[in-house]
Amino acid sequence: MFSKILIANRGEIACRIMKTAKAMGIATVAVYSDADANGEHVAMADEAVRIGPPPSAESYLQADRIIQAALDTGAEAIHPGFGFLSENADFVAAVEAKGLAFIGPDTDAIASMGDKITSKNIADKAGVSTVPGTPDAVEDLDEAALRAGEIGYPVMIKASAGGGGKGMRIAHDEAELRVAMPQAQNEAASSFGDSRVFIEKFVTNPRHIEIQVLADTHGHVIYLGERECSLQRRHQKVFEEAPSPFISDKTRKAMGQQAVELAKAVNYRSAGTVEFIVGADEDFYFLEMNTRLQVEHPVTELVYGLDLVEWMIRIASGEKLTLKQADIKPQGWAMEARVYAEDPSRGFLPSIGRLTRYQEPSGEGVRVDSGIAEGGEISMFYDPMIAKLITHGKTRDEAIDRLADALDGYVIDGLGHNRQFLRHVCDNADFRAGKMTTGFIGEVYPDGYTPGVAKDQALGQMRALAVLLVADRMARVAGIGGGKAETQFRCYDDGGESEASISVGDDITVTIDGAVYQFDDLPNQSARLFQGQINGQSVQIQYRRQAETVKMMMAADRLDVLVLPARAAAAQALMPIRDDAAGAMQVVAPMPGLLTKLLVKSGDSVNAGDDVAVIEAMKMENLLKADAGGIVAEIHAAEGDNLMVDQPILSFAEDGDDG
Repeated sequence: MFSKILIANRGEIACRIMKTAKAMGIATVAVYSDADANGEHVAMADEAVRIGPPPSAESYLQADRIIQAALDTGAEAIHPGFGFLSENADFVAAVEAKGLAFIGPDTDAIASMGDKITSKNIADKAGVSTVPGTPDAVEDLDEAALRAGEIGYPVMIKASAGGGGKGMRIAHDEAELRVAMPQAQNEAASSFGDSRVFIEKFVTNPRHIEIQVLADTHGHVIYLGERECSLQRRHQKVFEEAPSPFISDKTRKAMGQQAVELAKAVNYRSAGTVEFIVGADEDFYFLEMNTRLQVEHPVTELVYGLDLVEWMIRIASGEKLTLKQADIKPQGWAMEARVYAEDPSRGFLPSIGRLTRYQEPSGEGVRVDSGIAEGGEISMFYDPMIAKLITHGKTRDEAIDRLADALDGYVIDGLGHNRQFLRHVCDNADFRAGKMTTGFIGEVYPDGYTPGVAKDQALGQMRALAVLLVADRMARVAGIGGGKAETQFRCYDDGGESEASISVGDDITVTIDGAVYQFDDLPNQSARLFQGQINGQSVQIQYRRQAETVKMMMAADRLDVLVLPARAAAAQALMPIRDDAAGAMQVVAPMPGLLTKLLVKSGDSVNAGDDVAVIEAMKMENLLKADAGGIVAEIHAAEGDNLMVDQPILSFAEDGDDG
């Protein structure tokens, strides 16, 4: 067994690997870029080595520096995590050439499975069901249009190298294909240094289901059930669960056996995942094999009671698998939600910033895999994921209930995030029933997600807590100044105006328009989270108090309440009315990122909906469209500029202005 390993990654996966290594008594070495100098994975490691500036191409993708760091610190093996160099066969060869062990599969398996065209051909020969598509990469648009017409629309354009949704586009007709293919090629080149793409049939109403395999160096291969990963956005998984609520035992066995056959065909070792697309009638087709640890591996670990990272380390050190296929039996259900730094109300655009307040949930059946702490920063250079929230229960409903409760208690401040969006999905009837496809989020949330205003019981509870928070604060101030505490208030919010009174004695009672709300305790003014009882019902309500205004979040609802003493002046508007036409004369950056392409110039005539620019952010290309038409009067930014959110890119001439 190794005595010291280096983790060639960052963030939550680096921390995840270190936890297992430490439990095994193995020392760990971290590598970091300048952006991660104060990162959690650096603090957790026994040693840490700087490898370059923030861009991943100058740090985490610098194989020579990482290998040298391992040699300099005396590490015997390197674990790549996922992403970056985890599926780079040249990196593996270089690691092994220096006498180091690679905690993962060998170069042949990575090379053959890492190329989607090659892997599809191997899968076909191994008897694995494959999707109709081009056998080789396609570079010419005219040829691509011809092939797509033969396959039949809709088609998927996919990067030959890499994964994670990068370099992937769907085209429903030839016009879409001619726009989407160059985008996919550019994104693939930017993410993987390989612009090759291929085309295959897009399965309608598909589900994304993957099989976890584990193989040792002695020829023993098993599969560890399946994971349902159908809830995706832009081909990035958002929710995952194990097992799948959809497939039958017969299909599960057939998929598992095909996954094992594919692993044997490439002499696979370590943990790996075979991904399938599954149709409504449970017909399934091979997508790709990920020759690494998957982001969603925790749901498999919780359901099957094992540590995949530990097995990867043991297999890399030459140990035999002690697990037999007959031993693999699921226990309960696990759900995983990816908590991202993004703004669901703006079409899920990525967000960056510092976590000014960060408090992870805990409790029975709750696990959080994160690589950040309060005060940490989400930067524009890396993936916007904050953490993975995983729950386990005896049944699927119990796992979802625990996930919902954990999301309610998850405190995140300082940047945009998708916590309440995830919470809203937990309440969706189709999701609860297991009725979802890869198009679920696009269909249910086509314009993103904005929390709704609280109603009925939640409205009263949130108003009552707002009054209690403001009244308690005023009472503390009055006590210091010798004044009399206020007991009569007026509330103003989206639900209208209401009268409130408060009584704090043996009982803590707030009365709003005659309705009584009894609290079991006073809220902590600085906690930002009330976890207690109102009228005997357990609730979790998050709040952010700004003077007499309390911004509140409960489950997937929100409410901003202005609380004033009854003797105070008449109500003031809670917030200004938004002018939806504001900004229509400009195109601004909807997110921080790199302006990679301007598609118009000064003097051009633009119609509403026309493409005007491309911004690269969080390793994804984002096409910007004009909200309104007009003549381009001025260009405010140049290609290659790093833009901040809402920074102007171009402006249109006013009506009657000749520009």
